Amino acid sequence: MEHAEYVYTSGMSESDVDEYLRAGEHGVLGLADDNDAYTVPLSYHYDGDRFLLRMSEHDDDSEKGRFIETTETATFVCYEASTTESWSIHVRGPLREWEGDVDEKTLNEWFQPFRLFDEAIENVGFTLYELGMETVAGRETVE
Repeated sequence: MEHAEYVYTSGMSESDVDEYLRAGEHGVLGLADDNDAYTVPLSYHYDGDRFLLRMSEHDDDSEKGRFIETTETATFVCYEASTTESWSIHVRGPLREWEGDVDEKTLNEWFQPFRLFDEAIENVGFTLYELGMETVAGRETVE
């Protein structure tokens, strides 16, 4: 591919990964069920010790819920990219409902506003999940 444009990337340091995760707010969660994949954009909260994902509750028969039950190792990707600069971080591990307790004020501090898609506010609840950070890998553009 002699005419393809490219930029070089390299691995990020642990401190850079930590900094980007603390500053970020959203990404994409990848789930699986045998040969089927499911991805969903989500907001997250990372405080250095735990990686929490906020998921809406609509009903007990949601596609997202079915994939959560069948996924042994989930992958969350957060990134930013332009033509000349980019970074991405993959967080992989088990996904489990978070057992902690949080009030609405803290929930609003931890997460950006939730985007509704034709749902009535009173019909939407939230569950927090913790993604075990078994593997974390970051890459960024180098000059």
